[in-house]
Amino acid sequence: MRVIASSIRKGNVIEQDGKLYVVLTAENIHPGKGTPVSQIEMRRISDGVKISERYKTTDQVERATIEDHNFTFLYEDGDGFHFMNAETYDQVQVPKDIVGSAAPYLQENMVVKLSLHDMVPVAITLPQRVTLEVVETEPVTKGQTASSSYKPAVLSNGVRTGVPPHVAVGTRVVVMTEDGSYVERAKD
Repeated sequence: MRVIASSIRKGNVIEQDGKLYVVLTAENIHPGKGTPVSQIEMRRISDGVKISERYKTTDQVERATIEDHNFTFLYEDGDGFHFMNAETYDQVQVPKDIVGSAAPYLQENMVVKLSLHDMVPVAITLPQRVTLEVVETEPVTKGQTASSSYKPAVLSNGVRTGVPPHVAVGTRVVVMTEDGSYVERAKD
């Protein structure tokens, strides 16, 4: 399917010179004078090589057909991450470089969306939020309730983030999987 370059988004898969590329970042740049361009950074699926391309925003790009399926995370080992399709019970192994920065947020039995091309995983989408436990932070400061300053904390998956002063060690908090930022205290 041919689409214009300016409509390409992160996670899309592009076919170029007979090879598949997954888009890591896509940015439309409109300089003061001259033609607007789309700067697209992508990774070749076959061997993991990263390349950066510039297209005129009106250029046609071949977008590969991708099927999105929900998979349940099973476990991680030396080969990568293992997921199972809940409907067909097919297991699929995803290499570490495709999971990338999402790895610490994967929890057992978490349902993720895997993008497959000819049954080969090319991209992963996690739930927007996950609940984790604070394992290390400064002690609670009494009387600091309305302060907007966050204190550093380490979560149960090893990720560092900022939490409000009232959060103590052992508190379960909800964080965004995209950047690890604090959302709220967990309701459970």
